[in-house]
Amino acid sequence: MTETGSQANARTRTRARFEVPEELRADVRLLGELLGRVLVEYAGQPLLDDVEKLRELTIAGDGAAAEELVASWPHERAEDVARAFTCYFHLTNLSEELHRARVLRERDRSSDAPAVSELAQAVEQIAKDSGEQQARALLNGLEFRPVLTAHPTEARRRAVLATIRRISSLLEERSDPRAGDSELSENQRRLVEQVDILWRTSQLRTSRPTPLDEVRSAMAVFEETLFDVVGNVYRRLDDALAGTEAGIKQPVVAPFVRLGSWIGGDRDGNPNVTAAITREAMQIQADHVLRALERATDELGRALTLDASTTPPSAPVRRILEDARAANPDLIADIETRSPSEPHRQLLLLAARRLAATRARDADFGYPRAADLLHELKALQDSLVSAGAPRQAYGQLQQLIWQVSSFGFHLAELEVRQHSSVHAKALEEVLGGGELSDQTEEVLATLRVIGQIQQRFGPEACRRYVVSFTRNAGDLAAVYELADAAMDGRPIELDVVPLFETGEDLQNSVEVLDNAIQLTRVRHRLTANDRRFEVMLGYSDSAKDVGPVSATLALYDAQARITAWAQRNAIRLTLFHGRGGALGRGGGPANRAVLAQAPGSVAGRFKLTEQGEAIPARYGNAAIAQRHIEQVTAATLLASTPAIEERAMAAADRFAVVEKTLDEAARTAYHRLVKAPGFAEWFGRVTPLEELGQLPLGSRPARRGVAVSSLEDLRAIPWVFAWSQARVNAPGWYGLGSALSAVGDVAVLQDANKNWPLFQVMLENAEMSLAKTDRRILGRYLELGDREDLTQQMLDEHELTTEWVLKVLDGDRLLAGRRVLGRAVELRNPYVDALSYLQLRALRTLRTDDSLDEAQIVRTRRLLLLTVSGVAAGLQNTG
Repeated sequence: MTETGSQANARTRTRARFEVPEELRADVRLLGELLGRVLVEYAGQPLLDDVEKLRELTIAGDGAAAEELVASWPHERAEDVARAFTCYFHLTNLSEELHRARVLRERDRSSDAPAVSELAQAVEQIAKDSGEQQARALLNGLEFRPVLTAHPTEARRRAVLATIRRISSLLEERSDPRAGDSELSENQRRLVEQVDILWRTSQLRTSRPTPLDEVRSAMAVFEETLFDVVGNVYRRLDDALAGTEAGIKQPVVAPFVRLGSWIGGDRDGNPNVTAAITREAMQIQADHVLRALERATDELGRALTLDASTTPPSAPVRRILEDARAANPDLIADIETRSPSEPHRQLLLLAARRLAATRARDADFGYPRAADLLHELKALQDSLVSAGAPRQAYGQLQQLIWQVSSFGFHLAELEVRQHSSVHAKALEEVLGGGELSDQTEEVLATLRVIGQIQQRFGPEACRRYVVSFTRNAGDLAAVYELADAAMDGRPIELDVVPLFETGEDLQNSVEVLDNAIQLTRVRHRLTANDRRFEVMLGYSDSAKDVGPVSATLALYDAQARITAWAQRNAIRLTLFHGRGGALGRGGGPANRAVLAQAPGSVAGRFKLTEQGEAIPARYGNAAIAQRHIEQVTAATLLASTPAIEERAMAAADRFAVVEKTLDEAARTAYHRLVKAPGFAEWFGRVTPLEELGQLPLGSRPARRGVAVSSLEDLRAIPWVFAWSQARVNAPGWYGLGSALSAVGDVAVLQDANKNWPLFQVMLENAEMSLAKTDRRILGRYLELGDREDLTQQMLDEHELTTEWVLKVLDGDRLLAGRRVLGRAVELRNPYVDALSYLQLRALRTLRTDDSLDEAQIVRTRRLLLLTVSGVAAGLQNTG
């Protein structure tokens, strides 16, 4: 008897369940049982029974019966079931996150020697292959710059995230082997309480968050993980490299993590971000980092109870205290009374008071700059060394020095972004000499705020100005000219960064850059900053423009040509990668992506955007955040070595013909779809695109214009988000099947997958995108468009792509070679299916039922939006 597709799916899903590690299974089982208890308490056993019926049908792969069940429910029951599956995903996600962190800690506690970070291993490998001098040179020049952005791809409310964090903490407490039965019982009572809160908390925002709400959300990641994690990364690397001398001599590691932020600075298409918002965003950042530094300094000061008789202070330390006594005799007297004969402690307690004054804007007593605090801390460190206390000098004090060096008093460099057309219009008005529009006044006000931020925190706090849709050198010159008009002779330091986004702009990038470095202001900046120059590459719009395959190849080609341009002009290039969280927007494992970059394009520096749900996923848990930073920086070092660069160069030459074939075939297939007459309208019908615009995910509008009549009107984020909701994920794979079949030689393609890093990463990301699609369900969405031609084109390409990806990978199912990842996707898919059937019910009603009154439309849209939140949580990526 032949096995049906549904039977095969059910068998695969059953196997995946049995492969789940026992600790993870126990956590998921516990939270699932608690959620079930909450559902029964809320609405009785019938609600839980309905949830279980739908779950069983989707696990069995019986889509027809699942749709029939969903259609039979009254609206209220459909909403409750959608909320139940959404809550389940939140609980499963936190269980998986804790399990990943648990595995990392267990590796570190192995019976062998402590686990060495991948970063330390990379340094050792480079030293072995290229010599100690090369390894140290690369390490000394290492830069990792993650830039947090508020692109609206985080579908969860802050209230939901806060509850999830509380549940996560309670679940982690249960792993403490010292916990007794009574403690576990109390822990479970509190868990039920928090799960009940999660259930009763609305999954949907009632209003769109403001830019300052988004700034405050990002601050949670800094406070909970990054403030400590960054120093821990340095410490772990120093421990590995310095060996027995770690912690008792000057560290070999210079700080290399520099946080950036677009939150409150990115105004491209977002009228809610104003000059006043940018100013306030920096104030919020400064307040958080100063509080963190004050707390860390005070805690260290209270602990550093070294007596002057055992650890005499140096002359510089005595001078700092004497100067403070002259200016604030009562304060120093109070500190000395509390810490008699403990000068090193006195200095730290004084520093904590001065940090509080800095936060309160007390110019007389506060620190003018972070460099002034750093100077005092290093004087303290030198004093401890000279007094014979190196462990105190290079222990926790070094952690504080690393934190000040990494975050300063501004926490993250606030970058400004604006569209080139806005600058062009503003400059035309300024030069015209007439009355200025509100938009132009806002551009000038923004530049003045940048100058004000620099006056208080230094140029490093806000200096980069990104010009999106850069088409020519004049787009960069316009910013400098507008700055002259805004500042009226007052000082401002700007690094204007071109952003190349579309396929055409990527192609023309070198010509633009050639003209840019002829600009007087750009030449001055190159002289002032050691010939450093930054270029940003947009992954999102390029993929929407030419498709995922051609965009990947175009970005690589642009990197190679821009790198060669920089070498010709003796420029120290930093490529800024505008990568999204989703695979269709340049997402995927960042460390593997680094190793697939064009030869010479990394050069020890990697900068990328961290967006939406990727921020809590990568930085929300300390263990995971530390591993992510170590993996990416290790890849950054390795990608900068001659061996990796030569491999990439050889692969590019060897597979040049294959690349050309892939590009032409994929681009043709993609354009055949998206340039078909009526495609934009069809896309809007078969996905919840219109409804996503009503979901208040972030402060940024989903569209650049008023309505979507073509792809150009649509931002890349809702483009990807809408496809993922419909379980199609086309931006991650569409056109690849046509490309692979055009090459036609499986052996050649398997050779490319083995020896061409760029192709390997592209194939891996497409495989993941395909694994998160569901042909049966996506077919049901496509039916809503009433365009058999486009539907068949999509289904044919999906079948072709799946067939060829499996051929190249020599597998019988997607993700077969990536067991852990495949298991996670297989386990999630049936639960996502349940939400998809509920979403289809709502979407079909909105698209086909003309008899709905306004109240029914609002109610149906609410159900749809509830499922959007759940599907996003289940797939773990939105846009």
